[in-house]
Amino acid sequence: MPSNTAWLLSKALRPAEDAAVGARDRGRKVTAAVIDASPVGDSVEIRARRAQDASNRAREAEERAVQAARESKAFADRASEVSDRGHARVKDVERETRREIERRVAEAQKAADEFVKRERQEAEADAEEELLEVEDEVEDEIAKAESDAEASQRRAEELVEDAAEALAEARLLADEAAEAARSAAQEADRQAQQLQEEAKQRASEADARLKAVEDLRERAAATAKRTARQLDQETTDGGLDAYKKPELVELAASIGIEKRTNMTKDELVDAITRAARQRARQGASA
Repeated sequence: MPSNTAWLLSKALRPAEDAAVGARDRGRKVTAAVIDASPVGDSVEIRARRAQDASNRAREAEERAVQAARESKAFADRASEVSDRGHARVKDVERETRREIERRVAEAQKAADEFVKRERQEAEADAEEELLEVEDEVEDEIAKAESDAEASQRRAEELVEDAAEALAEARLLADEAAEAARSAAQEADRQAQQLQEEAKQRASEADARLKAVEDLRERAAATAKRTARQLDQETTDGGLDAYKKPELVELAASIGIEKRTNMTKDELVDAITRAARQRARQGASA
């Protein structure tokens, strides 16, 4: 029987454990690459999520591979334990059979040397048979443990391959997401520069319009003052009564009087007079 079965199994399982550790490290690197991609836009976010999902599947595959490696190691440990227990059992049986032989020989010695010889032969035959049976049982147990360990190792290797494929897919998706992010960033920078130029142009146009409004406001204020003085003079001289109603309506519109079309001529004269006086006071205070 092989006495170094556990050592051989541990040597066989070591590549699976090393591959699982490597898969875990690659999964971490791919996850970091996806996080650093900084996606911009809907397409980038979708690709980033796909890359993250692939990275998650890679980590799950990695964890399954690591778990399978652990189970494989447990089976190997169990095989080693069964082997050690079998050897110990064989040694115990050898000791017990030797004691039984010695006991039966001692009893047979009293009867006769020939009887002792025959009894010794029979005892040795029985011991050999029992020893062979025990060895067969131990061999069967070791073979079964080794078979379980090999099956577990194969499963671990398959999971490691799945994890490697998932990592490769995650890395590809991460690269696509990063490229999309770079393209989106370049496009955003171009648009930002264009918007900046447009904003400068609009600011320049707004300054020009503001200056025009200020000029118009100053001209309107001067015109309002002149109109107010004229209306006040005409009101003082009684000149508004000489205006026709359409003329009064037009004059009321020029100074912002509301509901002018529904007023009578006298109401228009009165409203225009009040507005003229109010504008005159505002012009004086200004």
